Amino acid sequence: MIKLHDGGVYLVNQDTLIPEDGQESAAIQAKTGAVVTKEEAARNTIAYGILSEHNTSGNMEKLKIKFDKLTSHDITFVGIIQTARASGLEKFPVPYVLTNCHNSLCAVGGTINEDDHMFGLTCAKKYGGVYVPPHQAVIHQYAREMLAEGGKMILGSDSHTRYGALGTMAMGEGGPELVKQLLNKTYDINMPKVVGVYLTGKPQRGVGPQDVALAIIGAVFANGYVNNKVMEFVGPGVSNLSADFRIGIDVMTTETTCLSSIWSTDDTIREFYEIHRRANDYKELNPGKVAYYDGMIEVELDKVKPMIAMPFHPSNTYTIEELNANLLEILDDCEKKALVSLDGAVEFSLKDKVRNGKLYVDQGIIAGCAGGGFENICAAADIMEGASIGSDEFTLSVYPASMPIYMELMKTGAAETLMETGAILKTAFCGPCFGAGDTPSHNGFSIRHSTRNFPNREGSKLQSGQIASVALMDARSIAATAANKGYLTPATDMDVYYTNPKYHFDSRIYANRVFDSKGAADSNQEIKFGPNIKDWPKMSELPENMVLKVVSEIHDPVTTTDELIPSGETSSYRSNPLGLAEFTLSRKDPAYVGRAKEIQKAQQALEAQSCPVDAVEELKPVMEAINKAFPEKDFAKNKEAGYLGFGSTIFAVKPGDGSAREQAASCQKVLGGWANIANEYATKRYRSNLINWGMLPFLIPTGELPFTNGDYIFIPDIRRAVEECKTQISAYVVKGQELKAFTLELGELTEDERTIILKGCLINYYKG
Repeated sequence: MIKLHDGGVYLVNQDTLIPEDGQESAAIQAKTGAVVTKEEAARNTIAYGILSEHNTSGNMEKLKIKFDKLTSHDITFVGIIQTARASGLEKFPVPYVLTNCHNSLCAVGGTINEDDHMFGLTCAKKYGGVYVPPHQAVIHQYAREMLAEGGKMILGSDSHTRYGALGTMAMGEGGPELVKQLLNKTYDINMPKVVGVYLTGKPQRGVGPQDVALAIIGAVFANGYVNNKVMEFVGPGVSNLSADFRIGIDVMTTETTCLSSIWSTDDTIREFYEIHRRANDYKELNPGKVAYYDGMIEVELDKVKPMIAMPFHPSNTYTIEELNANLLEILDDCEKKALVSLDGAVEFSLKDKVRNGKLYVDQGIIAGCAGGGFENICAAADIMEGASIGSDEFTLSVYPASMPIYMELMKTGAAETLMETGAILKTAFCGPCFGAGDTPSHNGFSIRHSTRNFPNREGSKLQSGQIASVALMDARSIAATAANKGYLTPATDMDVYYTNPKYHFDSRIYANRVFDSKGAADSNQEIKFGPNIKDWPKMSELPENMVLKVVSEIHDPVTTTDELIPSGETSSYRSNPLGLAEFTLSRKDPAYVGRAKEIQKAQQALEAQSCPVDAVEELKPVMEAINKAFPEKDFAKNKEAGYLGFGSTIFAVKPGDGSAREQAASCQKVLGGWANIANEYATKRYRSNLINWGMLPFLIPTGELPFTNGDYIFIPDIRRAVEECKTQISAYVVKGQELKAFTLELGELTEDERTIILKGCLINYYKG
């Protein structure tokens, strides 16, 4: 079903794979009649062509990318625009679309979310952007329908910014990277490796895009096969997939931790653009005659079976057939994994969901950028025609990804078919993906065609002794399960006639409701600020010498951004940096905020020209030990601003999987965080977020740590080390009156990244 090649692979004539094994040159020459070097072939990927067209550096090893368009939703655009305004924003230089599909909850937690929407609308008018009102479309569906273009690049502040199936290379990054684009700066990365995904065959009836996506994720996540690389989909199987099917696979590539994705395009994608009345935006894309890939994933589409990703990660995959055949064994294994994910904070069970030898689920959801497509929902309606979900615990909710899709479902009768079964149709909203909609009951088990199933992402709270869980599945098997009144069923077990109705896009909905400035800015427009929209607090430059307190120590194999800053209930505070920071690590380490604030008092005392030791009493023996070991530093007498700094750090094995939300880093920063220490970073975007908020992305080898939670670390001459581009940083952990030396790795930093860290954050960098 899935095969991973150990080394590089050449794709010849778009239909032949030749592994890099020392004999490839002769094989390629025999096939093509020409000699092609590896370097030449690497330039023949679709990804290389698009990146080269958008690179402004003149050096394809060190890219400086300018994107064609930007997009954000209402959890991120306020902070992005506030940062850009503080840095001198005058006008959006490229089309920037502000959608409102996350923070659409009316009033939660004492704040009114509509204030953020009015901020977005007035900013779209003032700076020349596009504003999509709540419930009109989820961010990525609007981008597919209205923004994507063949051969172009889009940057979004949501991690699932993926439009590769339409020929657009798109990337999800933290907000500061969008700020750079808004200020006419560049996205700076080393040339990424490109991994081919070679598709053959045709999916079985009842197998959907989520099944294929989960099969790929299960094969590549744990081994990092595509980490921070571009996935390029090619091969004869591509032409056997509809546009919606390709889109459904593509959006889930984020869960592999790849950097971006791109697909070869054909008449099927041409038709997609024609349907959406944008025929001129189509571009045929294919790799060259001989293209070299740094790795290759072979996918036999005809052998993919209905899949399920069990709690608590999209890579925890099984075929539904395998799960049903080994039910108690797999459920027991999931319960044991939950002890690690949940730190034993609450009792979690799945085996009690087994009824008469079958797995009963409490809830089904088909939603958002992954599940809410027209084709998925129509297939679900075909499966459920004439059925009933019953009047027991099981519920089914369906969220079409946009109002044009909703309208077409009504016209074709699919909406009526679903509602007759007892299913509920709701408007376009991303809530089920991040815990702001359809939270199951305590110990409830939900199956969802959505993007993620991290712990508590469905909305439960460990602090309240509550836990529910999510498994990811395709809409077709969710519908089959619903037709069987909640008993887990693969869609391939159902005898169904799929109607496959043709989609017609009605543009009047957007024409009548979406504000589009057409790029015209109105400098006289007054921005509306709700009382919960706050400016970023002042942030200090990197000091010459630094004292850090370790305020959290996390040893999970992977720490998600949801665990660093929870989604869901925190949405109300996304525009209030200090208010949001109160939730930092609240699900993972509730004591973190108090510890961080305590050491932050020392830095605040310094800035107020007071004595930090008086502000934080436990610092007295720490500073005595440091002064004893480094008398030449003379901290007691040197009161020069910036000579010494105090702050906090956390250790996590592999932080940053999941969302692109910059708040995972910025919340630490506003609480006085100066660094993260990790064995590795799960994604480039989380590391970038740390850097853009002036935090040091330290690395330390896997093994026994030289420090523990609550220890103080002294890093002398840290500012000079950053200025001098040092990658090995000498540090000392304070143990009683002794300092024990150890080494921190800083990793490669661009010149701009070093300057941002020295300045203390991106805002300071642009202020000069």
